[in-house]
Amino acid sequence: MTTPVVNPPDAILLAFARAVRAAGVRVTADRERGYLEAVRALDITDPWAVLVAGRATLCASQDDLARHDQVYEAWFGGELARLLPAPPPVHNQPYAEIEKDADPAADDSDQDDLVTAMASATEVLRHRDIARLSQRERNALARLFAAIPVHAPTRTSPRLSAARRGRIDARATLREQVRRLGEPGPIRHRRRTDRPRRVILLIDVSGSMSAYADAFLRLAQRFVQAGGPVEVFTIGTRLTHITRALTVRDPDRALIAAGEVVPDWSGGTRLGEGLAAFLRAWGRRGPVRGAVVVIVSDGWERDQPEALGEQVRQLRTLAHRVIWVNPHRGKDGYAPVQQGMAAALPHCDDFLAGHSLATFHELSEVIGSA
Repeated sequence: MTTPVVNPPDAILLAFARAVRAAGVRVTADRERGYLEAVRALDITDPWAVLVAGRATLCASQDDLARHDQVYEAWFGGELARLLPAPPPVHNQPYAEIEKDADPAADDSDQDDLVTAMASATEVLRHRDIARLSQRERNALARLFAAIPVHAPTRTSPRLSAARRGRIDARATLREQVRRLGEPGPIRHRRRTDRPRRVILLIDVSGSMSAYADAFLRLAQRFVQAGGPVEVFTIGTRLTHITRALTVRDPDRALIAAGEVVPDWSGGTRLGEGLAAFLRAWGRRGPVRGAVVVIVSDGWERDQPEALGEQVRQLRTLAHRVIWVNPHRGKDGYAPVQQGMAAALPHCDDFLAGHSLATFHELSEVIGSA
């Protein structure tokens, strides 16, 4: 009798994501990666976590949710028993008032209602204002950051590299003919290739941004861990370079390391001075040229707003794209009336919200397509 072959967990999860795509859900490669990362971040031994992670990362509509659940029920009916030998644990929900019947003989309908409520609570949490979350809800939200798809924007390299197609490389073709002693050989080609474009994040950690700074640093840590050329700075009363601190793989430990480096957490705001110091050290001959620069701030400026506008104008002449993210942008009735915000906005390419996990997904897409 032979021992049955058990597929690795990632292989099973990836095959499931592709089965969902075959069922009519638009599952992209980014969503597949986000699904795998979300399951790892939650608990791969928890079937409810596997279900909720799939609903949060693979689906975009109610129809997608219905198709996903049908595939989940059919797919994991047999595979899940081998992958997860232990019975699913009971969850204490930090962000929804959900109680599961302690009776082990609870019927399947109660379990279905629990799963539906959990998925609904996760979707609601994605759109909640971070500043209004309780500490328990923030802890639950932190686990969902692993599902944000992150990839670096690209630029076309000025150098030509060998390729199967493209313009004919006369020198390489001639060298090939000489190597063959005049016998006919393949024609060599070369073309310009795409390279990752640098991303620079400037995060305001002043007192007015304290409710959102932690979440934006978690997002910055995701970009650093993605492996592309990324630099992260904090701006308050001074400029602080924190990229090295965010190279720690564990997000919570990375934020602790960043907090030990930043001396002006929840202090005053001097955006103009901070940007001026940034341009002096990293400007014309530094990595700013051709980069995607993301400024995260509510726009409150302690000094002259005209100076802030001038620094953003200079930054725009060097960078490929300047994106300003304001947590208040997504709130009803908001208008950029702050003097600093009004002075900087004409020199920005994009003005985005940044108050919820859903807006972080949007920001990641804008950066990746810049």
